[in-house]
Amino acid sequence: MSAPIRPQPGILDIALYKGGASTLAGIDEPLKLSSNENPFGPSPKAVAAMQDALAQMHRYPSTDHAALRQAIAEVHGLEADRIIIGVGSDEVLTLLSLAFAGPGDEVLYPEHGFSMYRIFALSAGATPVVAPEKDRTVDVEALLAAVTPATRLIYLANPANPSPTFLDTDALTRLADGVPAQCLLVLDGAYAEFADGYDGGATLVEARENVVMTRTFSKIYGLGGLRVGWGYASQHVIDVLNRIRGPFNMSKVALAGAEAAVRDREFVETCRRMNAEGRARLQGGLAQLGIPADESHANFVLARFSDEAEALAADAHLKSEGILVRLVKGYGYPEALRITVGTPDDVTRVLDAMARFKGAL
Repeated sequence: MSAPIRPQPGILDIALYKGGASTLAGIDEPLKLSSNENPFGPSPKAVAAMQDALAQMHRYPSTDHAALRQAIAEVHGLEADRIIIGVGSDEVLTLLSLAFAGPGDEVLYPEHGFSMYRIFALSAGATPVVAPEKDRTVDVEALLAAVTPATRLIYLANPANPSPTFLDTDALTRLADGVPAQCLLVLDGAYAEFADGYDGGATLVEARENVVMTRTFSKIYGLGGLRVGWGYASQHVIDVLNRIRGPFNMSKVALAGAEAAVRDREFVETCRRMNAEGRARLQGGLAQLGIPADESHANFVLARFSDEAEALAADAHLKSEGILVRLVKGYGYPEALRITVGTPDDVTRVLDAMARFKGAL
């Protein structure tokens, strides 16, 4: 009898990732505020570019993504040759683990960090290591204290998720200064565009050989369904990642849509302004109802309740009014709900529903 087929060590320790809910029984069109999507959708210019690209779908896409990399470089003041394009920033983050970590190595991240960081580590056969946070904020000293000679990657989302707190330039620099040369500091900037004055870590990448930044088109650009992301790093890191990246990982439609989206600066600025206004109103309205939330630097808030039972009751009440938000017990916040900032009408609807919930207690 032949031996059973077995996956690599660590694979069966991976719990399947669960995205935000999108359906509610008995409700045709629920208000989905569970996945931090842009409520205003994609740029019309991006939609037009994707429609034009459909006529060329019989042709293979470029393997070097040169036009999109050049557009990103021009908009953000970066070097195009040091940019890599991925199927969402998730692919770039995955490639980093596969290329630079393996059995016997450690991958470090904050205790409330994005759940995919553990999956990236295990998929490469590396050991995931968690560093404690402080008051729902990344603790730089705790992260550095958790670094060992086996640490090869540190994943850090800034702004964070599910807590939308933020490390300023001084804190990030202090962290980068303490990371040993054999370790890559990976700054996951999925929400970077929502933080005022933040360059996503580009300055740190320019100054150091072992810092990587990633960004996505899924949030402020409203292209979550297209799956496009990118990374920026030292040339030697990018050269390694491109050796294991699939040559045709991006479709012609995705490349065309993302290029048009990144060049439509007016649309991005409008989305940023509308999010900031809605975020302030949502935070302020929740506070008036006695529901605290840390200052958000992203496109969502983390509303905190007295305990898990109240959070579950609030979630159930919102569902009864056709509103979907995100329970985040799996991230270590059983007493909280993550609520995406929607349109002005969406924010009003959430606040009105929460007022009815608090009034019924």
